[in-house]
Amino acid sequence: MVTYSPGMDTVFRALADPTRRSLLDELFREDGQTLNALEEHFSMTRFGVMKHLKQLEEAGLVVTRRRGREKLHFLNPVPIQLVHDRWVSKYAEPWASGLTGLKRQLEGQQMEKVFEIYIKTTPERLWEAITDPEIRSKYNFCARATAEWKPGARFEMSAGGGSVALGEGEVLEVDPPHRLVHTMTALWSDDVKNEGSSRITWEIEPVGDSCRLSVTHNQLREDANPELYGGWPMILSGLKTWLETGELLTTPGSLMYSQDSGAA
Repeated sequence: MVTYSPGMDTVFRALADPTRRSLLDELFREDGQTLNALEEHFSMTRFGVMKHLKQLEEAGLVVTRRRGREKLHFLNPVPIQLVHDRWVSKYAEPWASGLTGLKRQLEGQQMEKVFEIYIKTTPERLWEAITDPEIRSKYNFCARATAEWKPGARFEMSAGGGSVALGEGEVLEVDPPHRLVHTMTALWSDDVKNEGSSRITWEIEPVGDSCRLSVTHNQLREDANPELYGGWPMILSGLKTWLETGELLTTPGSLMYSQDSGAA
């Protein structure tokens, strides 16, 4: 059985309140908002909005990042994806990823997506799962990610034993087992290839007997193709499932580039 942290009960309690659902709707409409921007949409005190945001953060549904003097709030759909993986996918065709259509419209800035998940494992084992191509293929749509994992090295993502090129980039930072940064240009279609290069940052922080994994996908152009970042909830929930149980997700999306699926 998968161990969920924050707990499922906390997620359901956070979603039960209509104001908190409205806050998530607002971040779905425009990700990465400040408290000032969010409170403009609600007829309540600043303290009231802060209180609801705190509960959403405790449930893992909202994550925050400092940008200079501002504190930005990001929708984190991973806990909802975990609920889906546990129950919905057993009975119905999987939904399009919770990030499909998600966009940020902060004028004059590039788009940024932040995802966070807690996994009961060690930093070393989590780092291995991110950097080992065979392990990576178990939860990353059956795609392998290969690199020498040192600054300046080439990063490649592929399927079908290397015959299907899915992405390429450059390794920028390597600090095992804490931080990994690399660029990526998606190659699985002309549409995503035309988006150009973006940057992916993996950050691992020990928390008790578990780890908090934060993935920041940025340097995306405004209104970038959602295929570039829409798969992260399924990838991260698949990573958590495999590390905690040894089992694989078997939804059609998670098997996208499986040789058995005929995609490779």
